[in-house]
Amino acid sequence: MVDTDKETGGETPHLRRGWTTGSCATAATRAAFEGLVSGHFPDPVTVTLPGGQTPAFALASTTVGDNWTRAGVVKDAGDDPDVTHGALILATVRPAAVGAGLVFRAGPGVGTVTRPGLPLAVGEPAINPVPRAMIARTLDEARATIGGPEDIEVEISIENGEKLAERTLNGRLGILGGLSILGTTGIVVPFSCAAWIASIQRGIDVARASGFTHVAASTGNTSEQAAKALYDLDDVQLIDMGDFVGGTLKYLRKAPVLRVTLALGFAKGVKLGQGLLDLHSKRGSVDLAALSAIVTDLGGSDELVQTISSANTALEALTLCRAAGIPIAEAVAERGLATAAALIAGHGMELEVVLFDRSGRLLAGTGFRKV
Repeated sequence: MVDTDKETGGETPHLRRGWTTGSCATAATRAAFEGLVSGHFPDPVTVTLPGGQTPAFALASTTVGDNWTRAGVVKDAGDDPDVTHGALILATVRPAAVGAGLVFRAGPGVGTVTRPGLPLAVGEPAINPVPRAMIARTLDEARATIGGPEDIEVEISIENGEKLAERTLNGRLGILGGLSILGTTGIVVPFSCAAWIASIQRGIDVARASGFTHVAASTGNTSEQAAKALYDLDDVQLIDMGDFVGGTLKYLRKAPVLRVTLALGFAKGVKLGQGLLDLHSKRGSVDLAALSAIVTDLGGSDELVQTISSANTALEALTLCRAAGIPIAEAVAERGLATAAALIAGHGMELEVVLFDRSGRLLAGTGFRKV
């Protein structure tokens, strides 16, 4: 993922919500601006989110320099396992040149965009459009109350952000030097799938903007590295889709590429062949009865069919079929291709499904088909 602010969809009930890096940066900016103009840092500091909510944030630090001020807010991601939970988000505010307006800078721990395809120009600090709009709005609100200059430079930093960014996909997307300042609602919803889907979309955007015509979307690290080796792909061509095959393919309808490889483990491939487009265990399990029916179609013995119908796992079924010379992986890959192709048919792409075992060895591949 670009980072891990998660905002909509898939919320687990009874879990505490939190605040995005964008909300924290906005609060820190408001406090620093008021400190610069009035000499007083509001604590707590209240900001307005895109949905109209007005949360208050406690300040973790304040600093006054020579014609600049800085305020810090510790990010609280609620009950979400967010890489930036507990990070100190800092905003440094200083006057800008006359006529400059609002100028954003990337401080230590905040990345810089180095590749096209993101919603920010190359060379810009990785402060996404909605957080920029939130910061602009809170500065306008502050000016309406206490006055202050229109021409302001806002530098956002994240303590230890460069190290934290190593746990994200920012580098692959060309965001170098740190994390992104994210958020569309300002609120983190625990265990939401929205951030993952967004990172898939940005990965496809960057691959297209970089001129690549082939992407490989994988369900995990083993299949991703195996697909990379199979085609000698650049990291920019690798899309970490996790369980979200449907979300990946739906976005590819809007932003097509010439060739798409879906790289999966065997069990995930079985689920895709069953027609599932969200491969998470909560959305559905491997249908061993359907798998045993495939074995029947492939000429498997009655004994093998019966054994597979009561197997513990898809891996056990695969092992039994391979020992019996039944090409189950090839059949599963073909069924997975049929499921995926139905979602992007008529959009001019070539699609393939490749299945790998847990060591990254190729089990089966359909080859590319025009869909």
